[in-house]
Amino acid sequence: MPDVKKAELVQGIVFMASPVRLDFHGVPDNLMQTWLGTYAAYRPHLQCATNLTVRLGPDDVLQPDALLILDPGHGGKTSIDESGYLAGPPELVVEVAASSVSRDAREKLVSYRRAGVREYLLWRVIDEVIEWFVLDEDEYRPLPVVDGCIESRIFPGLVLNVPSALAGDRAIVLETLNAAR
Repeated sequence: MPDVKKAELVQGIVFMASPVRLDFHGVPDNLMQTWLGTYAAYRPHLQCATNLTVRLGPDDVLQPDALLILDPGHGGKTSIDESGYLAGPPELVVEVAASSVSRDAREKLVSYRRAGVREYLLWRVIDEVIEWFVLDEDEYRPLPVVDGCIESRIFPGLVLNVPSALAGDRAIVLETLNAAR
């Protein structure tokens, strides 16, 4: 399909990308990219990537908004397949969802869990909710919010100031992250 810019295979079903708006996707997505990129910049064993194809299995070829992966020498589970795509579960996947919230909160959550993605952060923009899940005994459990912040279990110092993220305050999000280093 030559006019297709982005599509995902989720549990064997092809989904086309929705149009993207500045306030409901572009700005929050950029905040997540900046936050993860800043964290990864100080850790050479990590890679941060955005909007790339990830092959999780024959029925799941997704394009998460952002992800963090550990290098295989540091325990990472991903590799590059023969076509140059990421194969296997990233350690952390981030989805910024407005029109796709139903799919991101259901089918994609199941796909990520089934593939072994260790942490999944879902920003439901319209609902003004950020949920961060950790894989625990093959189930996703929400990470606790403490003093307005959520911290990764697998990436020490990866802290998100939730009220500041929801308010679009990049400076406070990055100050909170840097203070945790």
